[in-house]
Amino acid sequence: MNGCMFMDLLNQKLEKQGWYLIPRVNTQWLNLVYQAFAADVGVSSKKRILVVEDNAAWHKSQKAIVPEGIHLEFLPPYSPELQPAERLWSLVDEPLVNEYFESLEEMEEILVKRCCVLENMKEEIKNLTDYHWLTYS
Repeated sequence: MNGCMFMDLLNQKLEKQGWYLIPRVNTQWLNLVYQAFAADVGVSSKKRILVVEDNAAWHKSQKAIVPEGIHLEFLPPYSPELQPAERLWSLVDEPLVNEYFESLEEMEEILVKRCCVLENMKEEIKNLTDYHWLTYS
């Protein structure tokens, strides 16, 4: 693995989150995450999901293949405070802080374990990401 990217998809209404650890940051891998996410939450023409993303080039690529039922909305530039999932990084990074890893694989193993822990931290995640101005329909 030459690098890794940790992606999270958060659904406050369903109180679910999806964690995707991918080996590269590019549109090809993003497309695989979109497919997995769509399958995981049962997205269809009748069940539509809004995904809010930043303006990373690979999010906006012409090569991005967004499954039917997923609608993308992009945040204004330089506005991480508008993205609730940004507040999760402190929880994700906790086991990595001030640690040395012999390899990216070792770090990935720690991140995978952390994802399993985070799956059971629903209340903490909700407290971090449930902004008062978010509404759900």
